[in-house]
Amino acid sequence: MAACEVCSQVFPLLFPHLSGVRVLGVEEADGALTITAETRGGPVACPGCGTASVRVHSRYRRRLADAAIGYRPVVIDLSVRRLFCDAAACRRRTFAEQVPDLTFRHGRRTAALQRTFTAIAVVLSGRAGARLAAVLHARVGRMTLLRLLAALPDPAPSTPTVLGIDDFALGRGHRAGTILVDCQTHRPVDLLPAKDADTVADWLAAHPGVTVICRDRDGAYDEGGHRGAPRAVHVADRWHLWHNLGQHVERAVSRLRAPLREGLAQAHTPGERAAAQVIAAAFEDRVLVQRTRQRFTAVHGLLDQGYALGEIARELGLGMRSVRRFARAASVEEVLAKALGGRVTALEDFTPYLHRRWDQGMHSPTRLCEEIRALGYTGTVQLVRRYLAPLIAAQQAPPAAEAPKVKRLTAWIMSDPQRLRPGDRQQLKQALEVCPELDALTGHVRGFAALVTRPGERNRTRLRAWTTAVLADDQPELRSFVRGIEQDWSAVLAGVTLPWSTGVVEGTITKTKLIKRRMYGRAGFPLLRTCVLAAQ
Repeated sequence: MAACEVCSQVFPLLFPHLSGVRVLGVEEADGALTITAETRGGPVACPGCGTASVRVHSRYRRRLADAAIGYRPVVIDLSVRRLFCDAAACRRRTFAEQVPDLTFRHGRRTAALQRTFTAIAVVLSGRAGARLAAVLHARVGRMTLLRLLAALPDPAPSTPTVLGIDDFALGRGHRAGTILVDCQTHRPVDLLPAKDADTVADWLAAHPGVTVICRDRDGAYDEGGHRGAPRAVHVADRWHLWHNLGQHVERAVSRLRAPLREGLAQAHTPGERAAAQVIAAAFEDRVLVQRTRQRFTAVHGLLDQGYALGEIARELGLGMRSVRRFARAASVEEVLAKALGGRVTALEDFTPYLHRRWDQGMHSPTRLCEEIRALGYTGTVQLVRRYLAPLIAAQQAPPAAEAPKVKRLTAWIMSDPQRLRPGDRQQLKQALEVCPELDALTGHVRGFAALVTRPGERNRTRLRAWTTAVLADDQPELRSFVRGIEQDWSAVLAGVTLPWSTGVVEGTITKTKLIKRRMYGRAGFPLLRTCVLAAQ
């Protein structure tokens, strides 16, 4: 193949970066293409002083890997010049010329292939990137890709006007870092290796210009934001407010479940009340329930005597997590609700049908399981048999509506009534009718929902009226929620009235989780920071 013919027809199209060199020939061996070329004569600027030089010292050859063509690897065998630097003040006596967009110092691949590998590293990191490069017939090691990624420069520094801040998990053991996002451009600004007030305050002090800080209600970000940017407006995220309210509502429902069960039993016929008593007695006879009550009593008894949590754990032979759970619970019903009452089984939606069929005289668990499977039940017959065991023993039909599970009842209260299924809406209505305190709790929750979702009601007057109504009612869990709002009033008010939120931060955290899994935990926090900032 003639070199002139190659240069005039093929190579200007396939290799635009070879326009600055003279192609001498092309050979194919072992499925690879080798392009022999040399640099053209001409002045070259010294990298030390910038003086142009044409005086050649010598030549040497460089073998550069390039992108594959037709599934065949490409190697450029390039002859380059070493030139003298004639400037007396320059410390360099000789230097090697570099071809723009083709070579770089100490490089064994072309600049175009280097950019390709860098892009692969940003998107796929090490192992996955190496696999993709092998498919493209441009082999590279996973550690080389990670080094290319780590060598990327930081993006141009910028200070956002509206800053979103949240924590993300760096690893197991509750180690957390901090991610900063520009809420206007939706791009990550920086990653910090810790979640504390000092780290956030130092970053804000080094980047003046932040006027709005969107955050959750974490105390570290509150303190760090006020110290680092004292004039910035803090905005408490509405979703975190709603989530925090849901936690308090769940505790309230746990406390009210016992009165709710009694109210539902009183609303039924005497025969149905007997069945409710059978179900309640069967619940209390469970080993887990009895053991939970005993441990709760023991833990709170030692707490009243002044024992520390660690001492209680050693005294009772329990784990610290169990002791802490018992100590934080206001009542044993709250612990039982989390351990048993919060479980939603595959049978939950079919219990009304089982009740009706039991009333009609069908007492065979196997037949009942076949009937509800035709309706969509996916569980086992053992689950049906366990549910009906107390009723088979007492031969009593269950009440038409027993107390719903804590998590399910909480979800109904926290949901829009118009979006509930008719059966769920009916059960919630019946529960609110027999338990006035639960009805009042639901009213407060729906009032807060209107406050944070309806633009026309998101103002200071509505928020103050809601907090006043809650404090005037006998709802200890909601009172605790309001006291938290009062401590962070300005940020909560801004969260209710301003359009900003941490939604863009949560989306960036989701992408960061993907990057963490993709990188297999290599090279620590600096590489993770570089990859997150480069990949967005």
